Amino acid sequence: MFGINGGEFLVLLVVALVVLGPERLPHYAEQLASLVKSARRFAKGAQAQMREELGPEFDDIDWQKLDPRQYDPRRIVREALTEAWNDDDDEPAPKKVTANGSAGAVDLGKKPSEAKPSPVPYDEDAT
Repeated sequence: MFGINGGEFLVLLVVALVVLGPERLPHYAEQLASLVKSARRFAKGAQAQMREELGPEFDDIDWQKLDPRQYDPRRIVREALTEAWNDDDDEPAPKKVTANGSAGAVDLGKKPSEAKPSPVPYDEDAT
């Protein structure tokens, strides 16, 4: 809950008790409860409105995929490159120039730890 553990929460409660005092604490607790209730009502209303506007497509949405906590730039780039590479399967594999000048196909199936260091691919059309 907001990165607060149990001990810190207890300290915050004690500080609130001391600062607000026993006279005003019930009033502020009631206001906090009403704020939480209104926030829940707002969230449920927004969900109902989305469900109404999207119709049956609302149930097909993968909410886990849209979760910002799942954002990993490395994974996104890796998936984009893999998709682009798989889309070009009908084209011949790109060529790379080895140290002795001969050309060979690039092997993306190897893990970086298994792959031998090789020079950067050279594109004659780009120069």
